[in-house]
Amino acid sequence: MLKFNGELGIDDFYKVIFKNEPIQIENAVLETVENSFNFLKEFSENKVIYGVNTGFGPMAQYKIEDSERIQLQYNLIRSHASGTGQPLAPMYVKAAMLARLNTLSLGHSGVHVSVIHLMTELINRNITPLIYEHGGVGASGDLVQLAHLALVLIGEGEVFYKGERKKTEDVFKIEKLKPISVELREGLALMNGTSVMTGIGIVNTLYSRQLLGWMTSCSAAINEIVKAYDDHLSYELNHSKKHIGQRQIAESMRDHLEDSKLTRKREHHLYSKNEDVSVFKEKVQEYYSLRCVPQILGPVLDTLNSVENILIEEVNSANDNPIVDVANKHVYHGGNFHGDYVSLEMDKLKIVVAKMSMLSERQLNYLLNARLNEMLPPFVNLGKLGLNFGMQGVQFTATSTTAENQMLSNPMYVHSIPNNNDNQDIVSMGTNSALIAKKVIENSFEVVAIEMITIIQAIEYLEVQDQISSKTKKMYEAIRKLVPIFKEDVIMYPYVNLVKDYIINNKT
Repeated sequence: MLKFNGELGIDDFYKVIFKNEPIQIENAVLETVENSFNFLKEFSENKVIYGVNTGFGPMAQYKIEDSERIQLQYNLIRSHASGTGQPLAPMYVKAAMLARLNTLSLGHSGVHVSVIHLMTELINRNITPLIYEHGGVGASGDLVQLAHLALVLIGEGEVFYKGERKKTEDVFKIEKLKPISVELREGLALMNGTSVMTGIGIVNTLYSRQLLGWMTSCSAAINEIVKAYDDHLSYELNHSKKHIGQRQIAESMRDHLEDSKLTRKREHHLYSKNEDVSVFKEKVQEYYSLRCVPQILGPVLDTLNSVENILIEEVNSANDNPIVDVANKHVYHGGNFHGDYVSLEMDKLKIVVAKMSMLSERQLNYLLNARLNEMLPPFVNLGKLGLNFGMQGVQFTATSTTAENQMLSNPMYVHSIPNNNDNQDIVSMGTNSALIAKKVIENSFEVVAIEMITIIQAIEYLEVQDQISSKTKKMYEAIRKLVPIFKEDVIMYPYVNLVKDYIINNKT
């Protein structure tokens, strides 16, 4: 049980989203929310407060009569529940709900406490609102996507429940749940924020870290099986640069290869007399995709850490408008809903993940090209050359998927289009950025899965199962349970999907 106190870390998201750990709201949080609501209710009397007694956006110039204030909130929710495209997977919706719950719990939104209670129940019971991918421009936050969440909280719309898409009212009857009490600005407070892009972003970072772990393991394994010199991973070389990520990747690879019998020491082979040699038969240095891994994956790790920090700051921030300040007895109007922080970080993340897939594709190509590695048959073909094809077919998949990642890695952050009668004249496109990053991450798992199968096939051909490191052996055994040794050509797509599912759902 996660004790919810209004502040969340990345581990809390992992526990709730991936491990289905229930949350329990601390009494102090409920007290904070009640105080905020009571203050706003009193403060808004005889004052013009945006979204309480005014219209929204460019319609804010219109004053709303007291008798119509509640209807105003319902109108906002229903009119903006206008998303299209594919439904977001429940995992991402749950992350968005948790992010929104946290923001509303800070006491800066003035929502009724029933919002906190119902959102908690929905999260704990795995009732996830139907939210579509398309609709948000990330300026007044995720207005359209969050409208679909708000729609469920007022007892309308649709949800995913026990694997099925159902009407909210039917599920509420089954689970004996009641819609929220709409009192002041529950519609605007629920919709006006960055929680969908942030929730998707946090799941993206969790998957990216897992992907980076597998990519590091593959990079270590390929260095090992081609008997690379190990000094490019040395402490001394990598600590001559100041970058933390580079140092940590090199350390991880050294740890992976600690008990390998295949990697070589340069001093044993090249740092001795070679007076009678004019041309070296073996490579003096490996290709960049093997030798420069710490320098390539180091920036990925540093960027991932930075992205994660920014997203957690966003989760623990007030990101709607206006902001209720109980301590100073005031309400401030501004733009905390603007999603530029998240949009930029998602662009950074998809760029470095795309680079990971490019590294994986180049390592794969090295293994498949016999003229490059000079130790494996073409396409790591364990059958009869010419008659059989080995890994030739799946290289096309890896190459095309990597090419798609390169195209998708172009920034979304700079693609602002004014809308909302030019009230939203510069927007973040943060949700789009998060969704494109999600696609790049999914693609990259496919490329790495293909590389992993190829590494295992190479180990079979070289017959070095007893010489590889214990960590490579563990990876080898896990993949071998999913993919048989094949000399005759087999249908590959089921095996690629099995390995992809395995690395998505398991850490190194």
